[in-house]
Amino acid sequence: MTRSLWHAALVLWTAASLIVSPLYAQAQQQAPSQSQSQTPPSQPQAQSAQNPAENQTSQQSTAVGPITPKRLQLHSDYWKGKKWFPEFFAPYSPRSVEQPALVNTPKIDQLILDGKLNLTLDDAISLALENNLDIRVQRYSAWIIDTGLLTAQAGGVPQTAAAQQVVLGAPPAASFDPVLTAQANLASALVPVNNIFTSGVGTTTVPQLNFHTANYNFSYVQGFHTGTAVQLQWQNQRQSTNSPGVFFNPAVYSTLNFQITQPLLNGCCRLPNTRFIIEAKNNQKIAGAQFSQAVITDITTTSDDYWELVYDREFVKVEQQAVAVSQKLYEDNKKQLEIGTMAPLDVLTAESQLATDKQNLVAAQTAKLLQETKLLNDITKNPVAPNLKDVEIVPTTPIETPEVVENIALDDLMNEAWQRRPEITQARLALENEKIEVKVTRNALLPSLTLFGFYQGQAYAGNQVVVSSQTLTGFAPDLTQPVVDVNGVPTSSPALYVPTPIFNTAVDVKRSGVGTALNQMINASNPTYEGGISLGLPLRNRAAQANNAHAQLSERQQEVAFQQLKNTIFVNVRQAQESLQQDRTQVDAAAEARKLAQQTLDAEQKKYQLGSSTSYQVVLRSRDLTLAQSTELRARVSLIEAAIAFNQAMGRTLEANKITLADAFRGKVSRTPNIPGALDADDPPPAPGDSWAPGKK
Repeated sequence: MTRSLWHAALVLWTAASLIVSPLYAQAQQQAPSQSQSQTPPSQPQAQSAQNPAENQTSQQSTAVGPITPKRLQLHSDYWKGKKWFPEFFAPYSPRSVEQPALVNTPKIDQLILDGKLNLTLDDAISLALENNLDIRVQRYSAWIIDTGLLTAQAGGVPQTAAAQQVVLGAPPAASFDPVLTAQANLASALVPVNNIFTSGVGTTTVPQLNFHTANYNFSYVQGFHTGTAVQLQWQNQRQSTNSPGVFFNPAVYSTLNFQITQPLLNGCCRLPNTRFIIEAKNNQKIAGAQFSQAVITDITTTSDDYWELVYDREFVKVEQQAVAVSQKLYEDNKKQLEIGTMAPLDVLTAESQLATDKQNLVAAQTAKLLQETKLLNDITKNPVAPNLKDVEIVPTTPIETPEVVENIALDDLMNEAWQRRPEITQARLALENEKIEVKVTRNALLPSLTLFGFYQGQAYAGNQVVVSSQTLTGFAPDLTQPVVDVNGVPTSSPALYVPTPIFNTAVDVKRSGVGTALNQMINASNPTYEGGISLGLPLRNRAAQANNAHAQLSERQQEVAFQQLKNTIFVNVRQAQESLQQDRTQVDAAAEARKLAQQTLDAEQKKYQLGSSTSYQVVLRSRDLTLAQSTELRARVSLIEAAIAFNQAMGRTLEANKITLADAFRGKVSRTPNIPGALDADDPPPAPGDSWAPGKK
């Protein structure tokens, strides 16, 4: 290949890099990673959802599929940068983040009738997903993590990793986002000179040189995932002056500089330069697991509060029945006292029991009101809204005995829990990030060995004054050179002087400019080539050693924490399983005890009517029945709450309530509360394969 062809190829390669590099960088930002698009093995198959966009209409629906961390980012593309095409200025404009909606959803109004909020358990969970502020806070946390991924894709350090980065080393040397810089300036200067070649002989004042300069410079800089850094500079200068000692006036000076560097040891290859991208993607998945954990926690809390309210309301009824029994006993005894067939002590005993039962009723009613407030806070954004003032929450889901699910081998339960629990996903991904830090800091232990290459093409052009020809036209006496005799004495009469020839000079101006300079620059008329290798060798390298030791210790700590978490989950599952078994036994025992207490009270009342018993004995049996009823009610509600805790320990909460993370993330479930005609127009139709539909329980 000839020299001109080689330089032409270099110019074409440079131009291609200016076009391809930004597109390649943008494609890297937009392309989701393969690990992000696949479903992790630990993902429950029951977590399937639609993938609606934020502007999805009610007529659009998508197929049901596993919820992956990527699909979890519904309504969110904060990890994507704005495209410059077709709106060129889009990347330079801020993103609009909507204000949070802090008013209750209209479905609450649909459930209120005659001052009562009729609520099933499904309704309560649906409203919690729509209104619970903790879920919405976690949603913002996931979006904030998305911005960290966008920062990492640009070559920066995400804020979530900034504190760790201070300890474990420097960020990538170059930005993955290409930077195109243009600069233009004009300058004018008067420079005094003290030079005989410039000022001439016989000058009595200090002359001034006048310079007028214009600069037009362009540069392109980009870094790549392999650690490669590319810099291209195109500099242009035009200058005019009154100095007689220049070749071109005005003069045009152009240079093209191309430099490429590639680390060979420290900072080499993809991992050290893409560590924050990989970790940010893992953090995205961690944020998804944290959101799932928050949803599970809030659903569990809402369910527990719902059933506690059911218990409180039923317990109020038990206390009301106790008051009614005591009231009747007191009135009967009072009548018998009036006719003289009963002692005053029996009336006093019945009256004392009535007062005690009324006091217990007031306490039960107070507990019910407090539990209503707690549940109202779970299912609303604003529990003090005007339409919720003095509203009574009426749970309508009956108390039912859960199915037997605890008679499963413990090993099978543990394997399922370790796959489903979002805490395991978080710990596993955190451990992966620590392993990445170990590898990166191990690379940072190596010396700095950098291969670099440099090319520069220079060109000069401008207007040049050239003497083309001289013609002799005569002679003139040189008054400074008189004719002398042999003794060196000037001849004075007549005065004779040495003749000086006179020439007619023809001057041509050769004009050239930017075009000539660019032609010389492209053809490498004045090239400069440089290549080499640089070695940086820290003699003690203590900082890198400390960073690597810190990373390894953090990895070992995370491994221990991971095992500790597995053990904690083992304890949770075991306790939940035992609680289910015990509570189920207690329900049977409490039901039998309540039945016997009722029979005993009935028998005691018959004996009392026949005169073979006392009112004190009737009061005692009435207390026993009230206690038995309360114990049975508590046992039945505790069994339901134990089943809820068991689902939470196993990671089955979402599946058990037919909820997907997609529904939870967008804050609007695909199935609506059980209200006739309450299908919201904004709700999408059920996805194909769903066994339930909006409005269907």
